[in-house]
Amino acid sequence: MAIKERMSGNEAVAYAIRQVNPDVMPAFPITPSTEIPQMVSTYIANGEMDTEFIPVESEHSSMSATIGAEAAGARSLTATSSAGLALMWEELLLAASNRMPCVLTLVNRTLSGPININCDHSDGMGARDTGWIQIYAENNQEAYDNFIQAFPIAEDPRVHLPVMVCQDGFITSHAVENIELLEDETVREFVGEYEPEEYLLNPGKPIAVGPYSVSNYAMEAKKNQEIALENSKEVILEIAKKFAAISGKEYSLFEEYRTEDADYVMLIIGSAAGTAKQAVDELREQGKKVGVLKLRVFRPFPAEEIAQALRNCKAVAIMDRCESYNGNGGPLGSEVTAALFRGKIMIETVNYIYGLAGRDFTVSDVSHVFSELEDLIEHGKEVEQYQYIRLRK
Repeated sequence: MAIKERMSGNEAVAYAIRQVNPDVMPAFPITPSTEIPQMVSTYIANGEMDTEFIPVESEHSSMSATIGAEAAGARSLTATSSAGLALMWEELLLAASNRMPCVLTLVNRTLSGPININCDHSDGMGARDTGWIQIYAENNQEAYDNFIQAFPIAEDPRVHLPVMVCQDGFITSHAVENIELLEDETVREFVGEYEPEEYLLNPGKPIAVGPYSVSNYAMEAKKNQEIALENSKEVILEIAKKFAAISGKEYSLFEEYRTEDADYVMLIIGSAAGTAKQAVDELREQGKKVGVLKLRVFRPFPAEEIAQALRNCKAVAIMDRCESYNGNGGPLGSEVTAALFRGKIMIETVNYIYGLAGRDFTVSDVSHVFSELEDLIEHGKEVEQYQYIRLRK
């Protein structure tokens, strides 16, 4: 039976961590994710879980300790934001290449500079090529649900890769929403016990973790890692189906909201999808055929699936909450257009940059974007292909 509660996103994730009860959690505080290890350490102090909490001197150390614990056979996780993730950079690559099925709960915050503690996706998107699975949440409920699904995805023998569970800093991490929680026993049964096949503390079966790889082997290792990432798509969908059976909540690689007959679609990721959905509802009342495609899983990138989902619309607005500094658009702008081209889906696209460092993004902004798409198609009006929303002049 679902437990109805009110929680912030950080509280929800910390509660999920308590329910999963992992073996080890190293962590170092950084805004706005600090509350997560703080709450977990309180659960441990109160005897509500028996996770080994390891305070460390930096985020680089927290990921190093997470990898070490995972390599020793312990189910492990950590939490961070922004510059903390950047400081982990070397270790993120090691976690993925050593095939460590650990979990990182990332509270998205802009990367410096200038120094800013508010939300955008520059931290998570900056780590998009480190080999981690990345799952983003729109709201507190999804942050909770995504975390519960993370370890079963990571630990599946077809995958054995780390998972980054992302939510928007302050917008979901600190805002309180109604939420439905699962019973402790339901979560424990769903996640199960971690039983690694190979680990450092396995007597009589010595292994090496992170050895030097000569050229004759390194490329094959990278290909196997890439194959595992491809495999994770199927596993993510399988785990989502099992999760639906215990929760009644259905998840996929992305969510299609009122897109079945939409001429114009906004593709977006994270909490701003809620703003886009509200605008779509209002525009639908005015007879506008608009919809939202909310990307949940950014890595592995569901290129073919996105192309097929967009094939019948006339134009799509691709929304990036970070700057890629390539002079041509954001990460989603690059990857979605490549997916459409490879799928031979020739529709109009416009890439927008929004919400950097916490800049407001409103229902009226969404309506304006849809208006530009309509003008582009119906009136042939030229639209700037790479533009910032709400940029001060």
